[in-house]
Amino acid sequence: MRKKIMSIFFATVLTAATLAGCGGSSTGTTSGTDTGASQAQTGGGSTGSKQTDGKNLPELTTEPMTITLWDISTEDPNKGIAEAAVARFMADYPNITVNQVHQQNDNYKQQLVVAMSSGQAPNIYCHWGGGPMAEYYKSGFANDITDMYAKYDHPEYVEAAVAQSTYDGKMLAIPFSGLTGCDIFYNKTIFADLGLEIPETIDELETVCDKLKENGIIPFSLANASKWTGSMYYMYLVARHSGNAEFDAAYTQENGGSFTSPAFIYAGEKIQDWVKKGYFPDGVNSLSADDNQDRALLYDGSAAMMLHGSWQVGGIKADNEEWYNENIGVFRFPEDSEAKAAGVPQDVEIGTAIGMGMTFNCFKEDGSVDQEMLDACYVLATQYFNDDTYNAAQVAAGTVPSIKGFNENIEDPNNKYIIDQFFKASNVQLWYDQYLPASVTEVHKNCMTELFGLEKTPLEIGQEQDAAMQKALEE
Repeated sequence: MRKKIMSIFFATVLTAATLAGCGGSSTGTTSGTDTGASQAQTGGGSTGSKQTDGKNLPELTTEPMTITLWDISTEDPNKGIAEAAVARFMADYPNITVNQVHQQNDNYKQQLVVAMSSGQAPNIYCHWGGGPMAEYYKSGFANDITDMYAKYDHPEYVEAAVAQSTYDGKMLAIPFSGLTGCDIFYNKTIFADLGLEIPETIDELETVCDKLKENGIIPFSLANASKWTGSMYYMYLVARHSGNAEFDAAYTQENGGSFTSPAFIYAGEKIQDWVKKGYFPDGVNSLSADDNQDRALLYDGSAAMMLHGSWQVGGIKADNEEWYNENIGVFRFPEDSEAKAAGVPQDVEIGTAIGMGMTFNCFKEDGSVDQEMLDACYVLATQYFNDDTYNAAQVAAGTVPSIKGFNENIEDPNNKYIIDQFFKASNVQLWYDQYLPASVTEVHKNCMTELFGLEKTPLEIGQEQDAAMQKALEE
């Protein structure tokens, strides 16, 4: 019997007032779109041949069918790219209607959980992988597509993307957004005017920040109302101090693993020291990344740097490409020199190999798999969200598809730098708010508010995260 109520997972997540996750799409007003109107923009109805002809794919039904798809592509260019993919599919399969609903990023997880708990879950939904993906599967809202993936055609995804789409040996998602690294964007003009060099160590980074402060410039533009934005600093400081070792141990809570271990205390203390020194904007916890308030501080010269995901390349270029080309450069998060001397690897990168994944929820009322709908969803996700047209648009928007070979012909120098660092990394740490179980994710994000707001000590927030992790493991 398929689970309609996701027990502890739902109960925990629904208590949160606001939920958010790292994402490669700018967000705006939630909207629902029947993409039939988009066909006019992409050539319209069927020509008698399909772009899937000749491929090893399931034969789709000729009977009427409606598929509901949820994503977070609420603004162009991603909105237009996603809608065009759906329009191409519907032109080839006019009997199948795709009801495409664009949800706002910050509320997306909450909306998805509400839909699942009420039995109204979409047939295709995007997510960021990690712990939530496992919960969706264990709760009965994700099809195992391992056999389909082995049998039918699909793009040649990079190994890391396949790994992040897999749980317990089962393929549960199709990558559809792209490789997303996380590095420090900086204003080249400000650095040049002040004679600043790109810092290679955290000590050098602090020297740069002090120089910026002396000249009335905020070192880091950070909008932490969404909480996961502040987590980027926490993750990198932990990774530079301990590689992946201490996070992996804290995740299992075994062999002394804890969110109060030295790397987590170091990261928390460093962040709070930076807050006290004024390295972040005043009212950092009230500024919204979804409203691009962090970008705004870069645009007017108030701030000089911004640690963020590589989706910012496309976003800033879309706002003002000329300004972007003249002013924005990027560098990797600096090294912890003491940890490096102790043998800790300094080449861990933060990000994701899938950007986002598409998971299918195709079941009948009796709990059995709706194979006809699953076939259609598989074709849509693997062939239209990953075809040449879609991938070319992704690249033009500054996103590198998670498909082998696409990292070799990147023209934008900042995007190329970020992806090169991604491919050179010894390990890629998936965002904590995606890797951790859903209940722990909410505690972690709340801890970021407490940390940057100087409300609790690094030890106290570590204890909060330990308690949540232990509870999640027990459940």
